[in-house]
Amino acid sequence: MNRLQDYGIKIGSLPTGTLNKITDLEGVTVGHSTLSNGSIQTGVTSIFPHQGNIFKNKVVASTYVLNGFGKTVGTIQINELGTIETPILLTNTFSVGTCSTALLKYMLEQNHDIGATTGTVNAVVAECNDMFLNDIRSFAVQEAHVFEALQNTSINFAEGNVGAGTGMKCFGLKGGIGSSSRLIEYEHGTYTLGVLALTNFGQLEHLQIDGKKVGLDLKQVVEQSTSFSRDKGSVIIVLATDLPASSRQIHRLLKRITVGLSRTGSYIGHGSGDVFIGFSTRNQINHYSNKQLHQIINIHEEDLDQAFIAVADATEEAIINSMLAASATTGKNGNHLHSLKNYMQMLTKKENSDGNSLL
Repeated sequence: MNRLQDYGIKIGSLPTGTLNKITDLEGVTVGHSTLSNGSIQTGVTSIFPHQGNIFKNKVVASTYVLNGFGKTVGTIQINELGTIETPILLTNTFSVGTCSTALLKYMLEQNHDIGATTGTVNAVVAECNDMFLNDIRSFAVQEAHVFEALQNTSINFAEGNVGAGTGMKCFGLKGGIGSSSRLIEYEHGTYTLGVLALTNFGQLEHLQIDGKKVGLDLKQVVEQSTSFSRDKGSVIIVLATDLPASSRQIHRLLKRITVGLSRTGSYIGHGSGDVFIGFSTRNQINHYSNKQLHQIINIHEEDLDQAFIAVADATEEAIINSMLAASATTGKNGNHLHSLKNYMQMLTKKENSDGNSLL
């Protein structure tokens, strides 16, 4: 058991997709390159919005920065033009430059017109600081690792301490990559909304699972080899949907990620870079104009509430999944992080003062 629903805990009432991952959205795939060897605990994760030529057929998109202590690439153009035109890469803070260069090379190989007969391309890279477990000064991520993450993607991808999540710490325990999805139904169709989280934030005493404050109980039993420092990490959330939406509406969806984030116990600390990137595959924009009007289909504003709920629920579950799927890890300087999954049996059996189980 390494995901929240394996413990009989369901967040919200909306149904999940088949895999309960961002890849329940048709066309979306995720790939990893994992570097895990002693003081090197890091990697790269790639998210593909669709399986076609993303530069030629861009997806409508937006970004939202809740707390800007981060070093992302590409968000300015996304918000200016309302589109994404490359896969999205996640990595550690010092590897943003390497990932950007490798992603540019990957896109140029597929599109010989970029920088020649048309404009340049907007690479999208986001990061979290994994220096507690990873020797970030070593610049371990190389271009070959980026290409590995880009060239080996799948629908049923691994979660936890893989790819960009390899060295991450969440609520004082092992964090990493987590995902979840929700189905939302309207008279005009059923749509999928999924999120992928890279978690590297929070203090253990603040952790909540499904509305239950479990952090203080966990802090009493987790071995003190775990660091209980203040919140100075980050979280990157990628949201994908096939709901017909404009860039402005996606921006509104992204803001609701904050609801799911706060439900887990985050207070958006000073040192936490909380950056959200979202796109809809329903409206694709051709790179080249055909001199005709381009039509965008979008949901009515009054009908967005169900999508807001889906965002909050999927975000909450994805964050907890990132911790449950991760294994205990020892990295740089012998720093060690325990796994939440090793304490779930205790939490499901332990009773609070009212005689009810903590979970």
